[in-house]
Amino acid sequence: QVQLVESGGGSAQAGGSLRLSCTASGYTYSNYCVGWFRQAAGKQREWVSLISSDNSTRYADSVKGRFTISKDKAKDTVYLEVNSLKPEDTDMYYCAATARTDACTGAPYWYRYWGQGTKVTVSS
Repeated sequence: QVQLVESGGGSAQAGGSLRLSCTASGYTYSNYCVGWFRQAAGKQREWVSLISSDNSTRYADSVKGRFTISKDKAKDTVYLEVNSLKPEDTDMYYCAATARTDACTGAPYWYRYWGQGTKVTVSS
């Protein structure tokens, strides 16, 4: 059974940092595209970042230069380091994976597997 579990969320002050983790079981990330998304209550899910099977990375303009995505294949874990946090970064953060390597984009409907999310709260 494929499962994704996020961790590492919490509360931080503006300008602070956190490291979010997404650990997979039931499969490995070797041939998958893995993305991070965020969503506030009552709002649409927003793409944040992704890392492809060949380790290429992309970031949304809103987080570029502040967030860093990486992975540890041996641990089947993808990380999202969130730095220079702003109050508008407050959201539930979700990781997701897709085997469609030809559709490794920020569009959430391409992703088959989703974690349950981890909360990030940023105060000013």
